[in-house]
Amino acid sequence: MDNNGQYSKIEKSTTLKGSIKSKTDIRIDGNVEGEVVTKGKVILGKESNVIGKILCANADIEGKFDGELTASGTLSLKSGSNVKGKVKIQKLIVESGSIFNANCSMHSAEDGVKKLNSLNEQGKEAEESMANVL
Repeated sequence: MDNNGQYSKIEKSTTLKGSIKSKTDIRIDGNVEGEVVTKGKVILGKESNVIGKILCANADIEGKFDGELTASGTLSLKSGSNVKGKVKIQKLIVESGSIFNANCSMHSAEDGVKKLNSLNEQGKEAEESMANVL
Protein backbone atom coordinates (compact mmCIF):
# COMPACT_ATOMS: atom_id res chain seq x y z
CA MET A 1 0.00 0.00 0.00
CA ASP A 2 1.49 3.33 -1.02
CA ASN A 3 0.61 6.13 1.37
CA ASN A 4 3.67 8.29 0.70
CA GLY A 5 5.10 7.61 4.16
CA GLN A 6 2.03 9.17 5.82
CA TYR A 7 0.24 7.58 8.75
CA SER A 8 -2.41 8.43 11.30
CA LYS A 9 -1.04 9.34 14.73
CA ILE A 10 -2.40 9.39 18.26
CA GLU A 11 -0.12 11.68 20.33
CA LYS A 12 1.09 10.68 23.82
CA SER A 13 -1.09 13.32 25.49
CA THR A 14 -4.23 11.82 23.88
CA THR A 15 -6.68 9.31 25.38
CA LEU A 16 -9.17 7.68 23.03
CA LYS A 17 -12.06 5.34 23.83
CA GLY A 18 -13.77 3.78 20.82
CA SER A 19 -12.90 2.39 17.41
CA ILE A 20 -10.27 3.42 14.89
CA LYS A 21 -10.63 2.19 11.31
CA SER A 22 -8.06 3.10 8.67
CA LYS A 23 -6.58 1.96 5.38
CA THR A 24 -3.12 3.35 6.23
CA ASP A 25 -0.55 2.83 8.96
CA ILE A 26 -1.41 4.00 12.49
CA ARG A 27 1.05 5.14 15.16
CA ILE A 28 -0.19 5.26 18.74
CA ASP A 29 1.85 7.04 21.41
CA GLY A 30 -1.08 7.73 23.75
CA ASN A 31 -3.80 5.71 25.48
CA VAL A 32 -6.41 3.80 23.50
CA GLU A 33 -9.23 1.66 24.83
CA GLY A 34 -11.21 -0.05 22.10
CA GLU A 35 -10.68 -1.45 18.63
CA VAL A 36 -8.02 -0.58 16.04
CA VAL A 37 -8.53 -1.93 12.50
CA THR A 38 -6.28 -1.16 9.54
CA LYS A 39 -5.01 -2.74 6.35
CA GLY A 40 -1.62 -1.21 7.20
CA LYS A 41 0.79 -1.42 10.12
CA VAL A 42 0.06 -0.55 13.74
CA ILE A 43 2.96 1.00 15.64
CA LEU A 44 2.72 1.32 19.43
CA GLY A 45 5.33 3.76 20.74
CA LYS A 46 7.17 3.56 24.09
CA GLU A 47 4.56 5.70 25.90
CA SER A 48 1.54 3.86 24.46
CA ASN A 49 -1.00 1.89 26.46
CA VAL A 50 -3.61 0.05 24.39
CA ILE A 51 -6.39 -2.09 25.81
CA GLY A 52 -8.75 -3.87 23.41
CA LYS A 53 -8.51 -5.37 19.93
CA ILE A 54 -6.09 -4.77 17.09
CA LEU A 55 -6.55 -6.15 13.58
CA CYS A 56 -3.80 -5.21 11.14
CA ALA A 57 -1.33 -6.36 8.50
CA ASN A 58 1.77 -5.94 10.73
CA ALA A 59 2.47 -4.58 14.21
CA ASP A 60 5.52 -3.05 15.92
CA ILE A 61 5.13 -2.73 19.68
CA GLU A 62 7.37 -0.77 22.07
CA GLY A 63 4.70 0.10 24.64
CA LYS A 64 1.94 -1.79 26.47
CA PHE A 65 -0.83 -3.85 24.90
CA ASP A 66 -3.51 -5.92 26.63
CA GLY A 67 -6.21 -7.68 24.60
CA GLU A 68 -6.60 -9.47 21.27
CA LEU A 69 -4.19 -8.84 18.43
CA THR A 70 -4.54 -10.38 14.97
CA ALA A 71 -1.93 -9.59 12.33
CA SER A 72 -1.93 -11.12 8.86
CA GLY A 73 1.87 -10.69 8.84
CA THR A 74 4.54 -9.97 11.44
CA LEU A 75 4.37 -8.93 15.10
CA SER A 76 7.62 -7.29 16.17
CA LEU A 77 8.14 -6.79 19.92
CA LYS A 78 10.75 -4.16 20.68
CA SER A 79 12.79 -3.95 23.88
CA GLY A 80 10.60 -2.58 26.68
CA SER A 81 7.32 -3.81 25.17
CA ASN A 82 4.72 -5.54 27.36
CA VAL A 83 2.10 -7.68 25.61
CA LYS A 84 -0.70 -9.58 27.37
CA GLY A 85 -3.76 -11.36 26.04
CA LYS A 86 -4.40 -13.36 22.89
CA VAL A 87 -2.28 -13.04 19.75
CA LYS A 88 -2.78 -14.55 16.28
CA ILE A 89 0.03 -13.85 13.80
CA GLN A 90 2.08 -15.28 10.95
CA LYS A 91 5.57 -14.32 12.21
CA LEU A 92 6.90 -13.24 15.59
CA ILE A 93 10.07 -11.23 16.27
CA VAL A 94 10.99 -10.68 19.92
CA GLU A 95 13.84 -8.44 21.05
CA SER A 96 15.60 -8.97 24.36
CA GLY A 97 13.89 -7.01 27.14
CA SER A 98 10.34 -7.65 25.86
CA ILE A 99 7.60 -9.08 28.05
CA PHE A 100 5.26 -11.47 26.18
CA ASN A 101 2.55 -13.06 28.33
CA ALA A 102 0.03 -13.99 25.66
CA ASN A 103 -1.74 -17.01 24.25
CA CYS A 104 -0.12 -17.08 20.81
CA SER A 105 -1.28 -18.98 17.73
CA MET A 106 0.33 -18.77 14.34
CA HIS A 107 -1.30 -19.02 10.93
CA SER A 108 -0.24 -19.20 7.31
CA ALA A 109 0.11 -16.00 5.28
CA GLU A 110 -2.98 -16.95 3.25
CA ASP A 111 -5.16 -17.46 6.36
CA GLY A 112 -4.06 -14.11 7.78
CA VAL A 113 -4.96 -12.20 4.62
CA LYS A 114 -8.34 -13.98 4.46
CA LYS A 115 -9.09 -12.99 8.09
CA LEU A 116 -8.10 -9.35 7.49
CA ASN A 117 -10.19 -9.15 4.29
CA SER A 118 -13.16 -10.86 5.95
CA LEU A 119 -13.22 -8.41 8.85
CA ASN A 120 -12.84 -5.44 6.51
CA GLU A 121 -15.81 -6.69 4.46
CA GLN A 122 -17.91 -7.02 7.64
CA GLY A 123 -17.00 -3.43 8.49
CA LYS A 124 -18.11 -2.21 5.05
CA GLU A 125 -21.47 -4.00 5.41
CA ALA A 126 -22.00 -2.43 8.84
CA GLU A 127 -21.17 1.04 7.46
CA GLU A 128 -23.59 0.55 4.54
CA SER A 129 -26.42 -0.58 6.82
CA MET A 130 -25.77 2.41 9.11
CA ALA A 131 -25.88 4.76 6.11
CA ASN A 132 -29.23 3.24 5.10
CA VAL A 133 -30.62 3.88 8.59
CA LEU A 134 -29.52 7.52 8.48
